[in-house]
Amino acid sequence: MADGVVYVNIEEALKRVMNNSKLLAKLFKKFKDDKNLIDLEAALTEGDLPKAQVNAHTLKGLSANLSLTELYKQVLELETQIKAGSVAPDQLETVKTVYSETLPEIDKVIAQYE
Repeated sequence: MADGVVYVNIEEALKRVMNNSKLLAKLFKKFKDDKNLIDLEAALTEGDLPKAQVNAHTLKGLSANLSLTELYKQVLELETQIKAGSVAPDQLETVKTVYSETLPEIDKVIAQYE
């Protein structure tokens, strides 16, 4: 957590996996291999809003299920903008920044519970 920003809500994440820390570490590893952010950026670059919406929705769901709090908030905002048909130029960059800031926090959890 930096400046009050919660990247990974560990207590909530552990509750979601019934305190199975090894499972949580495994799920975080799978999340790191997920390509939805890459596909989302490509879809937005191509102007394919329906595909971008699917990618944003999937990334939002993964973030929620893994208790990646700040990433969830930012992807939710991006998905809302995509649905409205008008994406703010900086929102994708915000999502990418939060994503990159979340990964080291995920790595800490993996290292702790693996």
